[in-house]
Amino acid sequence: MSRDERPLTAVPGWIWLALAACLALQLAWAGMRPGMLHRAEDLPPAPRLAALRLASMGEPEALARLAMLYLQAYDLRGANRIPYQDLDYHRLVAWLRVILELDPRSEYPLFSAARVYAEVPDPTKIRTVLEFVYREYLKDPNRRWPWLAQAAMVAKHRLHDLPLALKYADSIDRHTTAPGVPVWAKQMRIFILEDMNELQAAKVILGGLLASGSIKDPAELRFLKHRLEALEARQAEQARREKMSHP
Repeated sequence: MSRDERPLTAVPGWIWLALAACLALQLAWAGMRPGMLHRAEDLPPAPRLAALRLASMGEPEALARLAMLYLQAYDLRGANRIPYQDLDYHRLVAWLRVILELDPRSEYPLFSAARVYAEVPDPTKIRTVLEFVYREYLKDPNRRWPWLAQAAMVAKHRLHDLPLALKYADSIDRHTTAPGVPVWAKQMRIFILEDMNELQAAKVILGGLLASGSIKDPAELRFLKHRLEALEARQAEQARREKMSHP
């Protein structure tokens, strides 16, 4: 457990009582109206931040966790083939945003956006949550970069939108300055450029990274040099084919 986390026993008793009461009411309602418990289409508008802060009674982190549990209870019925596909994603993002504002150090809303709510088969909804991750990343790049890196992977592999993936990767390289950020996160744009067949741009960035002397790990240096050699070989092969096709 990190220093920023507290055991569940530290949560005030009144919050547990309130949660128990809410669950009891929900179960009672479900018993009277079978199948009506937390339907995705019934997700209400997000509450105002001021109201949540007032309701937290000085425990915003605990209330933020409970709010996430409440939010994720929607559309988790066992018979649902694709959870969350019926959610109103504009309301969903409003909930995630206000919960993150209530507890800015929490990673749960961004994790849920990038790893849970981005799993639906609707590209428009995926883009909605990825844009939420991007905008929130910009508010705290050195802590939130892992979720933008995940968003870049989703953009690349699920949306097949390489320009969008490159936008996110460029932002990580430009705005994330913490010394502990792994090299692979700073290198993402190189490999996306390679996928886009922008070989010269990828080669220039990779060559500059090697020349900067910022890479100290011998294994990483070997890997990057190998990638640069592969880029140069691919670029030379591409030039050879172009020459043969235009004698």
